[in-house]
Amino acid sequence: MFEFLDVPVSGALFLVDRFAGFIDPVTAPISVAATIVVFTAAVRLLLLPLSRAAVRGEKARAKLLPELKKLQEKHKNDPEKLRAAAADLQRESGTSFFAGCLPSLAQIPFFMVMYRLFAFPTVGGAPNPLLDDTLFGTPLGAHFGSAAGPVFFGLFALLAVVAWVSSRWQAKLMAGNPAPGGALLRLLPFGTLLVAAFVPLAAGLYLLTTTTWTLVERAVLRREPGLTTPVAG
Repeated sequence: MFEFLDVPVSGALFLVDRFAGFIDPVTAPISVAATIVVFTAAVRLLLLPLSRAAVRGEKARAKLLPELKKLQEKHKNDPEKLRAAAADLQRESGTSFFAGCLPSLAQIPFFMVMYRLFAFPTVGGAPNPLLDDTLFGTPLGAHFGSAAGPVFFGLFALLAVVAWVSSRWQAKLMAGNPAPGGALLRLLPFGTLLVAAFVPLAAGLYLLTTTTWTLVERAVLRREPGLTTPVAG
């Protein structure tokens, strides 16, 4: 089903394997695990321009929402007038209700490649060598159900902390501007715990790294000049 990702995943595996070999003399017991973290962070850094564009889009949409709500109330019985007024609003503001969506979508292929690299037992039809390594004695290809122990419990604890902070931050953003399904949005960060329970340890490390990066990245970006307006969602 994911065969179209074989080429980019194989390329990513080559880079990860070479970097792990480079740092192995210094970090031999955890070289592959450390490489997963570094590689994930490096990819997220390369995607930073897209993340900034997505946050700017969210801010632009947030400015339109109050005006859109007024239009919805004003034209609630006339869908045609509502559509025309909404189009005028977007034209006058120079943005749209979909601003920032394209940069977000453009990042998805990179996340798919990284997830496949760290979660699937084979790459290009051959066994995935990354999953043969260990982290403090626990195989990176092991699942929680078969290798529950200190490493997995430590991973879950860190994921829970990141999810809790993300959830509280989400609640703060939505304060005073509640959105439909707000309670569900605050629970979504904890979904990483559920996913980590069913994927290999290597994928769990990837999830921990990328969710931590997302939390820090969005907190920093929203404090940049021109990106400080809170958004709902």
